[in-house]
Amino acid sequence: MSLDNDDDQPERNGAGSDLITGAISVAAILMFVGTGSSVLSKTLRHYLEGAAPADRTLVIALLLNVALILFGWRRHQGLSNEVRIRTAAEERAQMLASRDPLTGFLNRRSLAEEGAAMFVRGQKRRKAMAMLIIDLDHFKTINDMHGHAVGDALLRAAASEIAAAMPPIALTARLGGDEFACAFLFDPQQPDVIERIAEKLVAQMSQPFEAEGLRLHVSCSVGIARSDFDCQSVDSLMRSADIAMYVAKKSGRNRYAWFDHSMERELQTRNELENGLRTAIPRGEIVPYFEQQIDLQTGKLIGFEVLARWEHPTRGLISPELFIPIAEETGLISDMSIALMHHAFNAARDWDSSLTLSVNISPVQLRDAWLAQKIIKVLTETRFPASRLEVEITESSLFDNLSLAQSIVGSLKNQGVRLALDDFGTGYSSLAHLRALPFDRIKIDKSFVISLNESADSAAIVNAIVSLGESLNLPITAEGVEDEAIAARLKALGCAKAQGWHYGKPLSVSGARRLLAERRMLVQAPPVPTIESELPIERPGRMTG
Repeated sequence: MSLDNDDDQPERNGAGSDLITGAISVAAILMFVGTGSSVLSKTLRHYLEGAAPADRTLVIALLLNVALILFGWRRHQGLSNEVRIRTAAEERAQMLASRDPLTGFLNRRSLAEEGAAMFVRGQKRRKAMAMLIIDLDHFKTINDMHGHAVGDALLRAAASEIAAAMPPIALTARLGGDEFACAFLFDPQQPDVIERIAEKLVAQMSQPFEAEGLRLHVSCSVGIARSDFDCQSVDSLMRSADIAMYVAKKSGRNRYAWFDHSMERELQTRNELENGLRTAIPRGEIVPYFEQQIDLQTGKLIGFEVLARWEHPTRGLISPELFIPIAEETGLISDMSIALMHHAFNAARDWDSSLTLSVNISPVQLRDAWLAQKIIKVLTETRFPASRLEVEITESSLFDNLSLAQSIVGSLKNQGVRLALDDFGTGYSSLAHLRALPFDRIKIDKSFVISLNESADSAAIVNAIVSLGESLNLPITAEGVEDEAIAARLKALGCAKAQGWHYGKPLSVSGARRLLAERRMLVQAPPVPTIESELPIERPGRMTG
């Protein structure tokens, strides 16, 4: 017998018991009516007229009938209570199956079911259906810092604000984690109603929340889709709103965005790039390009900055602006960067020993405690001198974990690697970071250099950074030098090094070799160094001044 049949057996037994009890009760009532009238009439005549008393057998039968009726009534009461309990349990089970226990909102499955019914109602009434996907910004940070109890309290408070912002007849659901969804019908001629709701929601969610005695700050990113714009089902409506939500989050968070089909095309392109990137790295399709770095005082070539380019087999050269963010989001940036260094160091081994290479380190990579050891390993394998390497890090990347960054930088500095603070002036520009890490150079962001001769503000910032470098004995590199006038101005200010298209576009490996061959700057590759004597491997955590 199957489990399903075993589960049905008690129900059949209970149903049979109920039928027997009902039959006994009906029989007892009929017997009571039949015997009761006879016994009652004889008993009254006995006491009033002195007639013979009722037959003893009939009296006993009457008493048994009364007992059976009482038994049936009690059984009826018990069964009624059992039905009520069972009904309540079924209702609770149904609620748990359809509702999120934390917020009381619908769960994903119930939203799909009730949303489908709303979708049909909207079509019949010539209404459109709006779907809002809401994701809390920075919720994970709060959950990690204060624990799940505080996180749950915050989710309940956020759910209350979401429900308050919605129209009276709206579906509200928690899809999981800190993601919510709301759906309601609206007049397709008045979409501004939805925008007012979204604006109110974003404004309310940006206000501080009280949770477990703490004052917490979050915001939300909202994606909006409407059923009358090529959304043929609730599923497609939710998917469209979800895409719009991620666009809102990527655009800076604390805002809402309407879905349009260009977002879907961009998402498809991004997915294609991500999938291609996963195979491009091991295939060696991510290759180094080299941007010249010039000594402004002498005009001499003194090094290159290594730039990543993707040589796609069918799409040609893909710009790093397209694939670097994807590599950072997916965690592929570390493997890509190490592979790029390996390629660049191998290519530069037989260059003139005066030439240096600068490589950019992503903020994501600075979270890896073994980053220094990975870079040192590449230097060892390619036999590229550590003294010719300059690592560039942005100031904003130091805010995640300054102590870890100090450890990584210390290990690299111990090997002779130099350190540059990249994009100076665009972030916090804190002098504390210049003291906390042993920088060898400051790089001025190209946004200030390009507009140096047109903007008084940019000129003032460049002047201030050059003066700061002089006072701290830190040479300055200017990025984005595009013409001779900018180069002359930087030279007059005392800037040490410059790079940009004024000196030529970034060169491939073969292009760089041709340039160096023309300038007689190719030499025999250096001998293999010993790891023990020249590049000792340190473990994370070692830090020297």
